[in-house]
Amino acid sequence: MAVPNQFSAPVAEYGGDEVSALVLDPGYSTVRAGFAGEDVPKSVVPSHYGLLSSGEKLYGENAVHNPLAKMEIKSPYTSDGIVEDWETATKIWEWSITSRLTGQSENKRNGYVGDKNGNGDGDVDMEAAEAVEEEEKPMGDAPLLMSEPGWAQGKLREKSLEVAMEEWGSPAFYLARTGVLSAFSMGKSTALVIDIGASTTTVTPIVDGMALRKGIQKSPLAGNFVSNQLRLIFQQSPTPVPLVPHYMVQSKTPVDAGVPSAATYKKFETPPTDSFRHFEEERVLTEFKESVVQTWEGPGPLAQSEEHVKNFPGRPFEMPDGWNQVFGVERYKAVEGLFDAKAAIADAESPAPRQDQCIVELVRASLNAVDVDIRANLLANVVVVGGSSLLVGLNRRILNQLEAAFPGPKVRLSASQNTVERKYASWIGGSILGSLGAFHQMWISKREYEEHGTSIVDKRCK
Repeated sequence: MAVPNQFSAPVAEYGGDEVSALVLDPGYSTVRAGFAGEDVPKSVVPSHYGLLSSGEKLYGENAVHNPLAKMEIKSPYTSDGIVEDWETATKIWEWSITSRLTGQSENKRNGYVGDKNGNGDGDVDMEAAEAVEEEEKPMGDAPLLMSEPGWAQGKLREKSLEVAMEEWGSPAFYLARTGVLSAFSMGKSTALVIDIGASTTTVTPIVDGMALRKGIQKSPLAGNFVSNQLRLIFQQSPTPVPLVPHYMVQSKTPVDAGVPSAATYKKFETPPTDSFRHFEEERVLTEFKESVVQTWEGPGPLAQSEEHVKNFPGRPFEMPDGWNQVFGVERYKAVEGLFDAKAAIADAESPAPRQDQCIVELVRASLNAVDVDIRANLLANVVVVGGSSLLVGLNRRILNQLEAAFPGPKVRLSASQNTVERKYASWIGGSILGSLGAFHQMWISKREYEEHGTSIVDKRCK
């Protein structure tokens, strides 16, 4: 056996042979993929795709950020992270693996006899056709561990198994809930997982490695909600904040804070679509959230301390076109709606959220749905994950509010200080799970799928 090196994929025992298990973690914002046993996913690609006027679909980071004329930016998901367009979602997932991990067949001719350019005598070799069909199955050599939202129902789970077996040719498959995998990433088999992602915030109670489905709660108050709050803050500011995406700027000249931009803007024969501009504006808002936005940690709500906060040093931010400003108390306001629905900024198109959608209320509802005996243990093992959980001060605010809401039991909160580990917690948990020798008896094999059909997924993947 060859000695593994830094470029080798980690291997695990499956069916007596050494194979590399693939871990696929699809999300509303990005799709993460890599080999089990590795620390981080090797492939992270956007879940959105570009749709050209010709009907062609473009996938990948470079494609979706290219300002092509008449290209619409679409998502195969509903707003709560459930797959709506299975054909496109499957292609994006497949691309995330084949573009970075397994590679693609260079010459796919569907059995047509000819050279690399398709030239030949026109005869079809059936054996060659069958061989090419097998070759085109991108994951035919590796077991696949895939994550899913905790609230996914039977038909959606069965469809994932069908795609893996029928379209990708996976020899073995397992479907795991993201909450369970996130708990595993923190070394916990029992936890109350608060996952703050792009489109949803989810609270999942985990006991002995099993998600308690009756206790799973979700809310649309997550990263995209904070971005929308920022849009409203910018629009309602006494001096409106210009939100100009990177692709529009040709060059820029430094200007003083609050002074209009002196940038030169690109000219397009056919301007990019509104959906493309909105998608690119989200990139700027993400940069703003990462560098400026903070969570008010207390004591008390922000509204009671606003005058005091105005004395705090501001945080500067420069837009892609050079416009810049120092942001004071407004940098705290965007996050308040995650905890207090009354503090959320609203307008005709963005109605105020409900209080039961806020983080602490989700935790309360989750705990009320499970047995009283396990609530204290769950509160002692709160785990916070997700890209939007990286907002400065958010974990401290969650802990303070949980301690106030549940004064009896001891509340302990765990959150990785490593940005990558927090963003990709469910993938890392899948990487850990897929590399455990004891786990491999849990795979759904190709033979079992052929014998029992898609219904086996609910029996095997609890």
